[in-house]
Amino acid sequence: MLFSSFLVEGQSNKLVIDKIVGKVDNYIVLKSDVEKAYLDALSQGRSADKCLVLESLMVSKMLVAKAEIDSVEVSDDEVDNNLDRRLQFFISQVGSEEAIEEYYGKTLEQFKIELAETIKEQLTAQKMEGELTAEMSVSPAEVRKFFRNIPNDSLPYFSTEVKVGQIVKIPEVSKSQKDLVRKRLNDIRRQISDGADFNEMAKDNSMDPSVVQNGGELGFQRRGVLAPEYEATAFKLKAGEISEPFETDFGIHILQLLERRGNTFNTRHILISPQPLETDILGAVDYLDSLRSGILTDTITFAKAAKEYSDDQQTSSNGGFFSDGDGASRISVEELDPVIFFTLDTMALGTITKPMRYRLDDGTEAVRILFYDEKLAPHQANLRDDYQKIGRAALAEKRGRTMENWFLKARDDVYIEVDEEYQYCKIMNRIN
Repeated sequence: MLFSSFLVEGQSNKLVIDKIVGKVDNYIVLKSDVEKAYLDALSQGRSADKCLVLESLMVSKMLVAKAEIDSVEVSDDEVDNNLDRRLQFFISQVGSEEAIEEYYGKTLEQFKIELAETIKEQLTAQKMEGELTAEMSVSPAEVRKFFRNIPNDSLPYFSTEVKVGQIVKIPEVSKSQKDLVRKRLNDIRRQISDGADFNEMAKDNSMDPSVVQNGGELGFQRRGVLAPEYEATAFKLKAGEISEPFETDFGIHILQLLERRGNTFNTRHILISPQPLETDILGAVDYLDSLRSGILTDTITFAKAAKEYSDDQQTSSNGGFFSDGDGASRISVEELDPVIFFTLDTMALGTITKPMRYRLDDGTEAVRILFYDEKLAPHQANLRDDYQKIGRAALAEKRGRTMENWFLKARDDVYIEVDEEYQYCKIMNRIN
């Protein structure tokens, strides 16, 4: 085939050449796609090879093309929800919708359409691969065989690892504190009604971190993205109306509906989170102290107490224990929060701290107890200590072999071609 070249307008308003360098059925890979993925890998500190980058993009297109043949689809809602999350991330990075338009040199609607197409392809490829490997597992015999095949000089060396858990209690804010916040928000609401600028009032008073960039305006959102109480309030208002104070898990808000388009809406809000009194915090300390006594006297296990009573959702579902990116409960000390790391330095294995006050990432004051369960010294990988890690690696290899076999069979169902510029990569030899 003749690969077409064409001109595109870059961010600097200079014309640069782009061209199709790969094709799988009707799905194309542009040279700019390869360059961007390559530079992204380098910027993240990963080793990168343009041949491998192109191969990865071609494989992704092949998954999408084969999904079309096999009628594997993702819903519009899945795409829209993912699009909304990414768009909000972009806005938080550059500051506003207008900044996105300026940065990318296109309208927000054009940007969303292009991003939606990319997201749909990515989700389709993920779903197709997931259907091929979702039910896959490895037996103990497969794990042992995988481990035996690793050369001794290639076995990884792991640094010190620990198993540590926490039970968190967020102090309950008293009704009197909430009433003070509602009174303050009602006063702000009156000032805005009397002519004060909403955005300026938000910047001066709101505790939403994004207020610095957006003045309290959240942009168009679909149902199901924001807190239920927030959405319910927004849909009760007419354009321009400002709500009375209402509560969500984030605190107490007032919001103004700016515009509604079907199931999407644009609002701006002011958020103030009531702060606990010292008596509220001491109540949380007493609560955890009592729970700790129950654990120490074997009235309840630490894991059961964490699952039932901890306010930290990330760790409570894992029996209170911290986990690594793959879900393992034993983690490298290098991944620990420095405060926890230095606390463990003062603890003996099997002990539980007394309640300690600390602050969550959003600044909320909380109380927790820590349980130091296990410690594994630095060591070379072995089946006894690292079965879970080795099992994950064995499963990844098995999934890789499954996908390779699938590609060999699926290649006859799609049309594949690579531009002459990348023939040296011999991608066709691996994919085709």
